[in-house]
Amino acid sequence: QVQLVESGGGLVQAGGSLRLSCAVSGRTFSSYTMGWFRQAPGKERAFVAAITWNGGSTYYTNSVKGRFTISRDNIKNTVYLQMNSLKSEDTAIYYCAKSYSGTYYSGQYDSWGQGTQVTVSS
Repeated sequence: QVQLVESGGGLVQAGGSLRLSCAVSGRTFSSYTMGWFRQAPGKERAFVAAITWNGGSTYYTNSVKGRFTISRDNIKNTVYLQMNSLKSEDTAIYYCAKSYSGTYYSGQYDSWGQGTQVTVSS
């Protein structure tokens, strides 16, 4: 069974940066597309970014393009989300997830971390 553990969240001022990490257990990490989602208070969980198994392709929701970068290290079994130029609207709980089929929809992911809180103060 795959386990995912996020870290790196916190409180940051608008315009600042954070890097989230997601450590994944399991020998087949390098086989899967990995994604980041976020859930703001009172809103549904939403797609943020995804990266294919070898890092060859990345995908982003429009609101984070040019500010966020997803990457992965298949030796360390870790996926990262570098977040720059943070805005108050980026405040949410951020979850990493393992895909079994597809990229953009939460239903395409079958394993989830517990989430890490990101709060951006204006």
